Amino acid sequence: MKIYVRERQKVGEGVESPKYRVVAVTGGELQIEATHFRKFEVEQIAKDVGADVVFLKPVADDHKGKKK
Repeated sequence: MKIYVRERQKVGEGVESPKYRVVAVTGGELQIEATHFRKFEVEQIAKDVGADVVFLKPVADDHKGKKK
């Protein structure tokens, strides 16, 4: 099982609120109730369900919103 997460886009520097958002879960059944998580929370969930966490890289600003 893999849990894909990315950093939230609208979190300021030094803010104590959760910074990560679960984007997808593959290879198993996992029900997610919250929308934003702290890194240690994602890692603990992954450990408990035997999943790997994949931290997605942020998209560069010049690639956001472009359509081909």
